[in-house]
Order: sequence, then structure tokens, then C-alpha cells
Amino acid sequence: MRGLKGKTAVVTGGAQGLGKAIARRLSEEGCKVWIFDLKRDGEETATSIQQATGNPVYFVQADIAVEQQIEAAFRRVAEVSDGVDILVNNAARFILKGIDATSQEWRAILDVNVIGTSLVTQHCLPLMKKTGAGSIVNLSSVSGFVGQSSFATYNATKFAIRGLTKCWAIDLSPFHIRVNSVCPGYIRTEAFENSCVQLGIDPEEENARISQLHILGRQGTAEEVSGVVAFVASDDASFITGEDLMVDGGYLAK
Repeated sequence: MRGLKGKTAVVTGGAQGLGKAIARRLSEEGCKVWIFDLKRDGEETATSIQQATGNPVYFVQADIAVEQQIEAAFRRVAEVSDGVDILVNNAARFILKGIDATSQEWRAILDVNVIGTSLVTQHCLPLMKKTGAGSIVNLSSVSGFVGQSSFATYNATKFAIRGLTKCWAIDLSPFHIRVNSVCPGYIRTEAFENSCVQLGIDPEEENARISQLHILGRQGTAEEVSGVVAFVASDDASFITGEDLMVDGGYLAK
């Protein structure tokens, strides 16, 4: 991808799953990558990616539901990097609740998926403006386009991400900062496997069922999503902003 080598990128929720694949792909493209994640094993992820690509990868343990931790994370970035060129808002919570969601459950998911994403972006902007341009990539989902039974809490946050993307694209255009959302279909990651176990569902049976929801007849891979994130963050996408990029295997084409 053009224009990624030497850039500084921040990836939230980058210690595992989709975020890990995104962090690795950006590192492979020559970026200096910062991983923000709640999980302590993010240090191991950062080390393994750096060893594989030869490019610097840093880890900061931070809960994006806590603004003070976001502020501290970006202070750490500022100590090492002159600015931030790319922000990937990937961190998210998933709560399987519909109309029966409690106020506590609503706050838990909104604090990360919407408010946390907004505050990460807010605290990143001074560093991004220093570079004179930038790209923000928000992870939404096919769940941000459709209704799904018992998914109201999660879907509402993914609809919100798409709205934030379009508003921020307008507000940040004077600073030459592009903002787009990438919207995956069902992606087979560790989170998928863990969710199946927690719900008492056989992963292979669930994979077969979900695969048929996509016209390509399978779930996507984290690498397929990370490639699109790298593209939209790169100079190859320099005239793309305020858009939703689908990586859904035709899920919404039906």
C-alpha cells in the first residue's frame, strides 16, 4: 500500500483477534504500531509482531472505558512518537441482549463501543493534527445496517459508529484527516470460538450455519479485514472519506 511505510498507527483492542491482525498488517506495511488493549498479554502480541516484521510495535495497557487511562496512553505515545498518522478504533464489547438489557448492561457496552471510541479519537487528535494529515478507521459491522434478534445493544453501537464516522469526516476534513468505517460480516476469530463455548454451541456447527448467511458461503478471516483497513488507511484511498467499506462476503447483498 502506498504511503504507509514509516507512519505511526494506533490500534485499540489490538492484542488479539481482529485487532491483532490489523496491527500485524500495518506493521508488515512498515508502520510503527501502538497497541492499546485491556489485556496484559498485549505485550506478548507486540513482541511477536515486531519479531516477525522487524518494525517497532509498542503496547500500552489501557481500558478505553476509563478516560484517564486513554489520556495516559497517549502521553506514552507522545513520549516516543512525534505524532499519529493512523488511528484504528477496533476495541469493542459484545453483550448479547435485546429489549431486556439492563441500564448497567447498556452503560457497559456504550462506555466502550461509543463513548470510549469517541474519547480515544478526541485524545488522539492533537497528535494527528501535528502530522498535518491522517486517517481514522472505525470498525463497525453488518450489525450496523440490519436488525438482529437479541442484538439490540451491540447493533445500536455499530449503527452509532457509522454515524460518528460521517460526522467526523465532515468535522475533520479541514485538517486533512479522513474518517471511514470498515464493516465486516461474520469473521472467524478467537472471539467467535470463545462465544460458542460460552453459549454451549458447537463451533463447527455454528460456523456452518453462519457461513450460509454470506453469499460466498463462508465466514471471513481477520486477514481479509485487515487488508481493507490497511488500504483505507493508505494513500491509495486518499479520496475516500465518510464511507462504509463492506467486508461481508455478500451478507448484505441478499
